[in-house]
Amino acid sequence: MSESIIQINQYLDHLFVYGPLWVYLVLLVACFIENIFPPFPGDSFIFAAGGLVAMSHLDPVLTYLVIITGGMSSVMVLFFIGRKYGHDYFIRKNFKYFSAEDITRVEHKLKKYGAIILILSRFVVGLRTALALGAGIGLYHPLKMFFYSLISYLVFTGLLMYIAFQLVENMEVIDYYFKTYHRIIWPLLVLMLLAYVIHRSLKFRKTRS
Repeated sequence: MSESIIQINQYLDHLFVYGPLWVYLVLLVACFIENIFPPFPGDSFIFAAGGLVAMSHLDPVLTYLVIITGGMSSVMVLFFIGRKYGHDYFIRKNFKYFSAEDITRVEHKLKKYGAIILILSRFVVGLRTALALGAGIGLYHPLKMFFYSLISYLVFTGLLMYIAFQLVENMEVIDYYFKTYHRIIWPLLVLMLLAYVIHRSLKFRKTRS
């Protein structure tokens, strides 16, 4: 998505013509969609909302709760989809790139490092969807999933809104750094995925030979 923080801020500001309820609704939907469709600029919406709070256009507590509700809803939806349909399916199919052995490895990692992984999950752009699905496929405990993910969302959202509140007058500078960050992180994620696919392909060929 190419929308900048400034554009999103202006878009949300224009919605006040129709009442603040529409702004909260857009924030709720945006924060829900960001995990379903990872390229969606959910973080930019949060930052723009923080700027609007700083300008007294939005209620800080309600804005915070709306953002948390939207994000956590999509995380838990993905988790339960993975939990209900993913585990048995991938075990049965035993795919080349997500084999039964991989599922067992995921389950082991979650038991050992699940709390740390999920508490940091909201800070890992582009991987939150995969982490939510992976936790479901790995049959991670639902209450632990909710609790640790909620901690991650509470801290990350509060931090982002606080930064926006403090730097609202320098929105152009923050917008530049956001764009630079996304230009760097997405190519890195693609390279990491490509490296994983190549590694698994070489391992698969070696096993067959």
